[in-house]
Amino acid sequence: MQSIKEGRHSQFGRNPNELVGKPLRSPPCPEPPTPLTPTASLGHYLTPTPTGFTLHMSASPRNLHAVRGLTAHTLRGAGAGPDLVDAAQLVVSELYSNAVRACGDHVPLVAEVEAVRTGVWVRLHDPDGHRRPHRRPGAQLDEAEAESGRGLPLMDLLAPGWDVVTTPVGKQVRCLLARDLDGVG
Repeated sequence: MQSIKEGRHSQFGRNPNELVGKPLRSPPCPEPPTPLTPTASLGHYLTPTPTGFTLHMSASPRNLHAVRGLTAHTLRGAGAGPDLVDAAQLVVSELYSNAVRACGDHVPLVAEVEAVRTGVWVRLHDPDGHRRPHRRPGAQLDEAEAESGRGLPLMDLLAPGWDVVTTPVGKQVRCLLARDLDGVG
C-alpha cells in the first residue's frame, strides 16, 4: 500500500489521491472459512453474530486485512452488492486508520459489522474516549494538494449521520451505510 507520509499510522492508510474520481473497488480479500465460527489467534478474537461479526483485535496490518476480508465475506453472504461491500470496507479502513492515528500501533480495537434491512452498520471501538473525530467544514475530496483529511468527508458521503459515543472503555464510532448505495431501496 502507498502512504502519503511516513509515520506510525501510514502503514494502515492509502493515498487518498488514488480514490478521487475512481470507483470504490477493493482488491479481492481471501475468504474466511465458512461458516464463521468463534476463533482466536494471536492478536484477534472473532465472534460471529446472526447478522455479522464482532472482531476484537490489536491494530496491525494483518488484522486490518482480516477485518476487511470478513466485512466483504459477511456482506456478500447477506446479499449486499459490490458498491455497498466496497463502501463498507472503505469505512472500516478509515475508522481503523483513525484509531491507530489517535491511539498508536497495536491499540486494542473492536470492529462490528452488521447487515440490516436498511443497510450496513459499521462500528469501531477504541480505548481513547477523549480524542474524537471532528468534521471540518469546507474539507474537499478533490483538493489536489491535500495530503490528508479526506477520510471524514468520505464518511459523510458514504454514511451521513455517523456519530461517536462514549463507552465505559473508550469510544465507539457508528456508521450506517444505506442499502441504496447499491441502487436498492
